[in-house]
Amino acid sequence: MQNAAVHSFHIPVMGIGFTIDTPLKIARFGISSVVSIIEDELLDLMRKTYCEKENRTFIAISAEEQDYRARRITAFLDLTSDLIHAQMDKIRAEPFESGKDILKYFELLADNSPLKRDYVEMTTTESPEKEVLQHKLRQRMMAGAIEVNIMTKLDKTNYSPQGEELPAAYCDAMSALRGFARSSMEGAIVFSAGLNPRLYSYCATFDDFYPDKSGKFRKRIVLKVSDYRSALIQGKFLAKKGLWVAEFRIESGLNCGGHAFVSDGMLLGPILEEFKIKREELRKELIQICNEALVSSGKPTIPEETKVRITAQGGVGTAAEHTFLRAYYGLDSIGWGSPFLLVPEATSVDGKTLEQLAGARPEDYFLSDASPLGVPFNNFRPSSSEAQRKSRIAKNRPGSPCYKEYLTFDTEFTERPVCVASRQYQHLKIEQIKAKKMAADIESVHIEAVVAKDCLCEGLTASALQVHHIPPSHKLTAVTICPGPNLAYFSGVFTLAQMVDHIYGRNNHLNKLPRPHMFMNELVLNLNYFKEAYRQHKANLKDFRPGYFTKVQANLRQSMQYYQTLIPQLKEYSATLSRQFAADLEGFNLQLTEME
Repeated sequence: MQNAAVHSFHIPVMGIGFTIDTPLKIARFGISSVVSIIEDELLDLMRKTYCEKENRTFIAISAEEQDYRARRITAFLDLTSDLIHAQMDKIRAEPFESGKDILKYFELLADNSPLKRDYVEMTTTESPEKEVLQHKLRQRMMAGAIEVNIMTKLDKTNYSPQGEELPAAYCDAMSALRGFARSSMEGAIVFSAGLNPRLYSYCATFDDFYPDKSGKFRKRIVLKVSDYRSALIQGKFLAKKGLWVAEFRIESGLNCGGHAFVSDGMLLGPILEEFKIKREELRKELIQICNEALVSSGKPTIPEETKVRITAQGGVGTAAEHTFLRAYYGLDSIGWGSPFLLVPEATSVDGKTLEQLAGARPEDYFLSDASPLGVPFNNFRPSSSEAQRKSRIAKNRPGSPCYKEYLTFDTEFTERPVCVASRQYQHLKIEQIKAKKMAADIESVHIEAVVAKDCLCEGLTASALQVHHIPPSHKLTAVTICPGPNLAYFSGVFTLAQMVDHIYGRNNHLNKLPRPHMFMNELVLNLNYFKEAYRQHKANLKDFRPGYFTKVQANLRQSMQYYQTLIPQLKEYSATLSRQFAADLEGFNLQLTEME
């Protein structure tokens, strides 16, 4: 199933479970989305659920079986692909009548879409021409792309039931990649969180990542990157193995959901500008390196005219921003993530959490230290997981039981790695801190840093289990949810049509809060983040390399200068937006001066 780009937006991966079955919900409407495939137990439970729903035979894959992780992932993706093919056959066969999904397919399209214009023409045409036009429309209907995500850092070593260390091929990310590569699904693998040489090299062992004789790929590689330099380094690493990066997906460091991979004060606007300027240079360099490697290995080469897709995501919230990003930077698609958490037709969010999100206030969204990976993590204060974490601390039992062990990387106290969010680790670490006999206020700060870590493996899957009435394996029901700060400007629960109408400017579903442009939102998030980072550095809580904050200030200043030059371009799209942008920029300029 190749990405036909029916829509100019996609739904990025959200957590482990919130988009776990999103393709099964919305791919038949031409909308592309991304599924996390790291949690094999959840995937097998979801496969069971959908097999029962579709009256298909389900055979569980036991954790005692050889290569069970990869096999579970393959089985889930095969089922997803089969079901979406069946959905497309069904929707194409429907009559163009009120209430049918085939009408919804075309009505969701952007008004300037050629396919939408042909649909509108069909609705105003009389028979017999109408039937001819309907037939042509059915032939052009395509499912949205099915993409799967692997966070490259989640690649821990695994062990046999007897406690023996398994070979590298059975590490988490390696197994997940193998599961996708062996599936019948045609789609893309999205690698996020940076270069993993072992994982990237493993791609080269699967034929589906190489072009066939006609230059087409059954499986594509997408890299989520923070800047141009990262894209070039990772792209060249893969190209030297004959592996083509079909898309670079640029994500805002702080104005996004989930983990926040903070750049050194480099902001999205200047980063997109560099991609805009160097896009063709990047394409030509990578295609040359890639084809040289393919020729030397005797494989078919990639056609010279092959394009590389450039997309972006993180904090977009209005049709004007969507249109500007597409038109000015030439982006192929824009990721709309967190707002879709309010759309039950698209994502799996349990009723209680959905109600909390629908009525949330801006202060409910915060950047936390909850992730055991040591990376800032967007969090939600009213969530049941936050309540559970605080309750455990109050009972003098901080930390979580660790069953799934996806984030077990610490060996400070144990020979075999454990998770820093586990009860075992936090107990040992707190005892160590208390033994140092620090001043009470200093000790409290250090202990708080330990107990801030929370279990994401259970929390990020709990919502999907509740939506589908699946009993949790270990009776842990607390929900962790990780929306981006942009969700503060949306209130309520929406239908799929309402959210798509908002994206394409047919309606406006923002709440009444004053909302700066997405670039200004990202700027203030960075200013606040680095102020807090500097405060912690001065209090000897965090170490930074010499000159770090000077570099951050210089990058922020450079970004502000770039945004000053962008004001005339914004004016072409909206004079009001341009004036507000200029006023916000001036205010934040004063803040940066004070920070300096």
